[in-house]
Amino acid sequence: MTGDFRTQFVKEAASPAQRPALVLNADYRPLSYYPLSLWSWQDAVKAAWLDRVQIVAEYDDIVRSPTTEIRIPSVVVLRDYVKPQSTVAFTRFNLFLRDEFSCQYCGSRGDLTFDHVVPRTRGGRTSWENVVAACSKCNLKKGSRSLKQSGLHLRKPIRKPQAEELRNLGRKFPPGHLHESWVDFLYWDAELEA
Repeated sequence: MTGDFRTQFVKEAASPAQRPALVLNADYRPLSYYPLSLWSWQDAVKAAWLDRVQIVAEYDDIVRSPTTEIRIPSVVVLRDYVKPQSTVAFTRFNLFLRDEFSCQYCGSRGDLTFDHVVPRTRGGRTSWENVVAACSKCNLKKGSRSLKQSGLHLRKPIRKPQAEELRNLGRKFPPGHLHESWVDFLYWDAELEA
């Protein structure tokens, strides 16, 4: 899956040349999948030096100070568990993630905006249960009319997502670069092929 359609929503992860470190919670799961929880190599080295993380995988590259030499961490695990958020903020990004970055009327990707299913002019509220991702074409076609009047249909029922559901959806959209040392930690609970 290409990442082109999502570049307007998420700043891409650091390039491989910058040697980012995948940050895992104390339970060895990423703090977030989308955007992927990454630190610069400098932040990872500092956290390791301060004993806030354990290094579980490293790049081949070495950094040196006058007194110390260390391989750049590629995967670090927090020493203290950070409790994941249990509530989901109603943001444009989370809405697009819930709708998997596709128009909820035609299924197209890219050039997304959001649409009130029940138009605001007719009393529709700006909430999880009334707003969907829509392409500009469908949004323009619907305008301030009802679904029935516009002839459009929702591809799936809309509802407020659970935090775990959004985290799992984020796994479908990996960044443009995945270091080989990250893969086992990102997809450790994926179903194995027979």
